[in-house]
Amino acid sequence: MAKHAAVGWGNHHLQNRWLLVLLLMLSVSTVIAFFVRAAFDSCDQDVSAAVGGIGSARHVIQASEKRTPQIAAAKPSPLSFMKSKVVLLVSHELSLSGGPLLLMELAFLLRSVGAEVYWITITKASETDEVTYSLEHKMMDRGVQVFRARGKEALDTALRADLVVLNTAVAGKWLDVVLKEDVHRVLPKVLWWIHEMRGHYFKLDYVKHLPFVAGAMIDSHVTAEYWKNRTQERLKIKMPDTYVVHLGNSKELMQVAEDSVAKRVLREHVRESLGVLNEDLLFALINSVSRGKGQDLFLRSFYEALQLIKEKKMQVPPVHAVIVGSDMTAQTKFEMELRDYVLQKKIQDRVHFVNKTPTVAPYLAAIDVLVQNSQARGECFGRITIEAMAFQLPILGTAAGGTMEIVVNGTTGVLHPVGKAGVTPLAKNIVRLATHVERRLTMGKRGYERVKEKFLEPHMAERIAGVLKEVLKKSKIKSGRHPSQQWG
Repeated sequence: MAKHAAVGWGNHHLQNRWLLVLLLMLSVSTVIAFFVRAAFDSCDQDVSAAVGGIGSARHVIQASEKRTPQIAAAKPSPLSFMKSKVVLLVSHELSLSGGPLLLMELAFLLRSVGAEVYWITITKASETDEVTYSLEHKMMDRGVQVFRARGKEALDTALRADLVVLNTAVAGKWLDVVLKEDVHRVLPKVLWWIHEMRGHYFKLDYVKHLPFVAGAMIDSHVTAEYWKNRTQERLKIKMPDTYVVHLGNSKELMQVAEDSVAKRVLREHVRESLGVLNEDLLFALINSVSRGKGQDLFLRSFYEALQLIKEKKMQVPPVHAVIVGSDMTAQTKFEMELRDYVLQKKIQDRVHFVNKTPTVAPYLAAIDVLVQNSQARGECFGRITIEAMAFQLPILGTAAGGTMEIVVNGTTGVLHPVGKAGVTPLAKNIVRLATHVERRLTMGKRGYERVKEKFLEPHMAERIAGVLKEVLKKSKIKSGRHPSQQWG
């Protein structure tokens, strides 16, 4: 595979060696993503490099295993009461985006305690889609039963299930289409997991049954409050009992984040592929490229920061911006605007566009600061933020949405306003972190400590377990069974 020069263009394909390292180290969903990505990689595969990479990966993993302390006995899962329960998971789509992958994580957590888990996808790209095929087979390999969204099997499973989880607001349309006159029998055992906070999701067609389900689970307090107010004001309906569940980092991601050897290998190879030096400073925004994610405003802030550094003749290493989430195949107007801006300002040697990928760990190992620049109401939660904090990265984020519930302003990162009002503050924050190494490192360490305290998979499992117990209790009361019969 050809080595990329130190230019800001192109969607950089990561080299086989660290690809193989991650295939052995990362989570199930990430491994799938790597296989899918490799299958469509347009670069020629260098067999000798791949073989060398396998050897290198084995040495890294063996060293990592030797350093990993052995745990005498694993703690019982807080979800153990779900053993033998029948759970139907309903996803609006099956893709490498956040919502479906998060529901898959729940599926695997439930399977790990012996739950009987079924999965249906409302809208599929196509029967031959590589991503859909890979994800479905990965679930089946873990004991999750996958079948069509419509038909007798879907209806029968919904009726006999102890719990039905609808994933995202859009999934609500499935209730009427499939359940029809039986919908009233299923609503009392539905948990609606909502991740959206954009206005176009507030349609009665989507959420008209929301008041009658057992509960809604939402990723942040600010999003829960927004849904409560918006459904009352706009749709004149009432939210059900609502539970806020902050997400957590997977054990697999934490293993990489806490392995200094793995991080060093990933950092070296990613930086080599980007054409930047080890001492250069990388500020990255890792999100799908869209106006709502704020890549345009980030680039304006970045250019302003470069001008400040130049005008004040500050002695800092070269500063780079990395935008992970590019998709030139879509040829969107917004992406072209971003690239035109970079050319216009003549900063193409400092800005790097990288293909969209759910495989964030390599980039988190390679960068110095994460920029979370989502606009308007911000992110519902923003899992990339806690993933970056696990890698001891400070966060420069907008003062909006779930980011405010994750980042401690001035301690684990610095917040700035949304919109144009945030361009100059973000530029100044970039300069401050570029010029103050100790502040940058201290914020990163404190962010990592916050993750260990609040945002790990066991924390998330504990929070979800509390919700599921409440939902099962309500469901059984409505069906006439005493709640004490549900778990020991």
